[in-house]
Amino acid sequence: METKKMTNDRVVNLYMEANPNPQSMKFVVNFMLLPDGVSYDFPDMESAEISPLAKELFKLDYVRRVFFMSNFVTITKDENILWEEIQNPLKELIRGYLETGQPLLNEEPVQELYDENDSEIVKKIKGILDEYIRPAVEMDGGAIAFHKYEEGKVTVLLQGSCSGCPSSTVTLKAGIENLLKRMLPEIHTVEAEDA
Repeated sequence: METKKMTNDRVVNLYMEANPNPQSMKFVVNFMLLPDGVSYDFPDMESAEISPLAKELFKLDYVRRVFFMSNFVTITKDENILWEEIQNPLKELIRGYLETGQPLLNEEPVQELYDENDSEIVKKIKGILDEYIRPAVEMDGGAIAFHKYEEGKVTVLLQGSCSGCPSSTVTLKAGIENLLKRMLPEIHTVEAEDA
């Protein structure tokens, strides 16, 4: 773990965690970047307009996706480059940015978990995703979000390291779908879309 001081006397500790997606790496800091449950997924430079840090990361030609949540940044890289070649420059860029005290986003973070217009089944699905599934997915550097429910079919959005991860289909069917079907018998299947 490497430590440096921020200009506002906050110490920035930064370390890396691997996750099931070999093309993604989780860069964890010792303070919250976003409020609990809020995430931002940037699949390309155009989507990163609201984040100066994401824009800086996308200037590196090997960065393919940037994801922010809680106290971490997940970077997805080009498959033709090794982590050993790029992990230190990425750590330095992230730490250097955070040391300046600049905001992560050019807008206030928005949390849109619950909507009073949701049906009872949708409220239950969102509650299960939030309580049982989100923490495990977050540990792997990603996020899962409810997308829609129609006639027994739940569609979720996979973000961060989960987007395009080889093991996400197994996790989706063996874990998430089984849990939702067991807790809510009206659910027959769970599908995923990459955000």
